Amino acid sequence: MKLRQAFHVVRGDVIALTGAGGKTSTLVALAHELADEGWRVLTTTTTRISEDELRLMPHAIKPEAGAEAISDALENHPFTFIYSGVRGGKAYGLNSVSWLLDSVDADALIIEADGARRMPFKAPYPHEPVIPPETSLAIPIASITALGQPLDDEHVYNAQAMIDKFGFYPGCAIKSPWIAQVMRDEDMGLKDVPARARVVAWLNGTPCAGYLRARARLIARLMIKSPRLYGAALGSTRAGDPVCEIQRRVGAVVLAAGMSRRMGEAKVLLPWLGGKTILEHIIQQLILARVDPILVITGNRAAEVRLAAERAGAETVHNPEFESGEMLSSLKVGLRALPAQVAAALVVLGDQPRIQPRIVEQVIMAYAEGKGEIVAPSYEMRRGHPILIDRRYWSEILDLPASGAPRDVINRYPVAHVNVDTDGVLRDVDTPEDYRDERGRAGLS
Repeated sequence: MKLRQAFHVVRGDVIALTGAGGKTSTLVALAHELADEGWRVLTTTTTRISEDELRLMPHAIKPEAGAEAISDALENHPFTFIYSGVRGGKAYGLNSVSWLLDSVDADALIIEADGARRMPFKAPYPHEPVIPPETSLAIPIASITALGQPLDDEHVYNAQAMIDKFGFYPGCAIKSPWIAQVMRDEDMGLKDVPARARVVAWLNGTPCAGYLRARARLIARLMIKSPRLYGAALGSTRAGDPVCEIQRRVGAVVLAAGMSRRMGEAKVLLPWLGGKTILEHIIQQLILARVDPILVITGNRAAEVRLAAERAGAETVHNPEFESGEMLSSLKVGLRALPAQVAAALVVLGDQPRIQPRIVEQVIMAYAEGKGEIVAPSYEMRRGHPILIDRRYWSEILDLPASGAPRDVINRYPVAHVNVDTDGVLRDVDTPEDYRDERGRAGLS
């Protein structure tokens, strides 16, 4: 996956790179990606970079050349760097970028807005970072190579600030939760990020396989618990496709409002395993798959369904149109209730008891790896549930008429299918015969 895709860069973005462990290499890689796509990309720093790093820029120009000359330079050099001068082996940037935005015709402005003396991990000093107020996308960076290094000034920029704030042990090996805690903290990794800016963290230096990728994924999942982060990307700027995956918050909408007319009783409340109902069992599987939040949509026998959902650790939202609205009305209620920081919804049937955490994780991982924005499990060429739907499609679902169905939107777009080895993704419980058969398939009869 390319950096542009992972960071969701759009024309007009003002992008600020902060933190440690690859700001300059990320600036260069992202600028080249955009320029190769025909964008006019202006880059600069609000601090300073080494004179050696200045040589990485295909073209550099000073601000005194004027806005017209800078615009002309972008015609021949779509990746252009602006710096004010070189002193003591350092190339200094700009105090303000406002005039560039007003006078230079560029598609994107990328700014290195922090310093870290080439260390892999940092906490800011009071004067850092220097993020322009116009920033629309902030990318805090850390290198996974910091993991296991001693927490001291030889290996970490401003280690004392982390020790003072969080009580981390001086000199101890840096742990995964420590990196996540620093990166998502408003006074550390998110310091001075404008309130309106999107935030996508970048764990640089992450290999695409093995132990370190698993550790980076853990860090990313801990980071995105902050409502400020849209996502956390893993990968390396040195790779041809730099991003292995991007972890974003995926919430579940569990459809449990139906009348169960063919069953003759509320099927989601039928017993399943260990004294738990079908609904409680499904919620437990979603929790094991680390889905958060989990919203159960209630309707028929709402009070009892709500109690079962809450016992299992899920939230509930009531669908007042459950008797006539069918699945679509419940899905609309769920999508509207999901928090703003949720990037995608997992649509889960409340009567599909053989759902498995590993299948849910396969679906979510396909989304994280950029294989599709609508993802569904497939068994023997047949599409099943749960289906993951990126937020960009929610408005179309919400605009469907009462006579419509979610598939009316899903079928308009490419669906990434994840091949699975269980027919549990195809089977739900509609009748007493279904219930008996599903218990048998699960070895419960």
